[in-house]
Amino acid sequence: MKNYETYLVENNYAPTTIECYLRYRDYFVGWCESKGHELETIDYKDCLSYAKYIQTPIKGKTRSRKTAKHQIGALKVFFNYLIDENHRGDNPFQNMNIRGVKRTVNHNLLEYEELEDLFYSLQTRNIQLPNLPTVAVRDKVITGLMVYQGLNATSLKALKLEHINLEKGKIYIPSTRKTNARELEIKSQQILSFSKFIEESRPALQNEINCHTDALIPVGGERFPLLYALFKKLRRINLNVKDVRQVRASVITHWLKHHNIREVQYMAGHRYISSTERYQQDDLENLHEMIESLHPIT
Repeated sequence: MKNYETYLVENNYAPTTIECYLRYRDYFVGWCESKGHELETIDYKDCLSYAKYIQTPIKGKTRSRKTAKHQIGALKVFFNYLIDENHRGDNPFQNMNIRGVKRTVNHNLLEYEELEDLFYSLQTRNIQLPNLPTVAVRDKVITGLMVYQGLNATSLKALKLEHINLEKGKIYIPSTRKTNARELEIKSQQILSFSKFIEESRPALQNEINCHTDALIPVGGERFPLLYALFKKLRRINLNVKDVRQVRASVITHWLKHHNIREVQYMAGHRYISSTERYQQDDLENLHEMIESLHPIT
């Protein structure tokens, strides 16, 4: 039987997440042992009892529903592991959710014109030392992928060179732990920077950091540390820029104004339509905030 920790590593969970998931697994296993339940046979009803247990106050102190939600999410992964190892045929936690935990997306969204300005304002010519032209082209490509395809750090890291088809103007975005695979259009304004990056900058960067993998954007190590420095550049263009979550939320909100919600669900890679619907609510709340700032009720 494959070790659960090995399973998490192979599925690209971060070390801190693995540590947390193992701890939640151990809590659950201890509770099962105290109640006489077996992992192979415990049913939905008994799992509901555990969900109730982890929300029961301890010594008069309430437990966070958000923490309970995280534990349930971790146990969904654990039971998927048991299914993969042929110890179970079902996941009793699969359709279980903790109510009352509000999920939100970013506010202070950027307008589409502001997003495009980030892309167009990044210079790739006449770069002065200590800045490098190869890095400038790479940053232009990454910014384009965030602005036009709505990618986050996880999807950016998952891209491989073979996923780019400049002749057809298409990019294949592979699935991640949280998103579905999809194929999106490469905008015409991205083609030049993509071509220069693939033909010149990418090979030079690979040699510079000694990273000769098939990843589209070469990075050393398991993480994707490039966005911190990039967003420092983007804030010089627009002080309202925060992070990749804000940019992605702004892109998805823009898409919702021009496509139906099912199309946006596909474009964003959302596994559930409810994930896309949250961006509709976020746009409405931003509108309310703007109205309140311009016309405060006195």
